[in-house]
Amino acid sequence: QVQLVESGGVSVQAGGSLRLSCTFSNHTAGSNCIGWFREPPGKVREGVATIDADGVIDYDDSVKGRFTISKDNDKNTLYLQMNSLKPEDTAMYHCAAELLDGYCYAGVSWDEFTYWGQGTQVTVSA
Repeated sequence: QVQLVESGGVSVQAGGSLRLSCTFSNHTAGSNCIGWFREPPGKVREGVATIDADGVIDYDDSVKGRFTISKDNDKNTLYLQMNSLKPEDTAMYHCAAELLDGYCYAGVSWDEFTYWGQGTQVTVSA
C-alpha cells in the first residue's frame, strides 16, 4: 500500500525555520518525481519543490534561496528545510509522488501526481 505521511508543521514567527518530513513507502522510493506542494488558505495548491528520479531539483521562485528539498532513500524520507519563513508561507504542506506524465518540476500541476499525503500545517506569524 502506498503511503505518504507528512510531519513537522507548527506555528512559527516570521524569520524562523522549520523542517518538514514525509515518509514514503517502498513502492514510491523509485518514483519518477517526488516533491512538496502547499495550499495557502483560500488558494489553489501550488508546487514548492521537486526531485526527479535522477536527483534533479527544482524550486518555485517564491522559495528559492530559502527552502531546500532533500531525500534520504535509506530512511524513505523526503525533507523540506524552510528558512527565513514569511507569513505568505502559511499553508497546508503536502508531499506527492509519481508523476502521471510530463516533466518533473515545481510548476507541474498538482493533479498530475498519483499519490498524496494528508498534509501538515505551517503557520507563520508576522
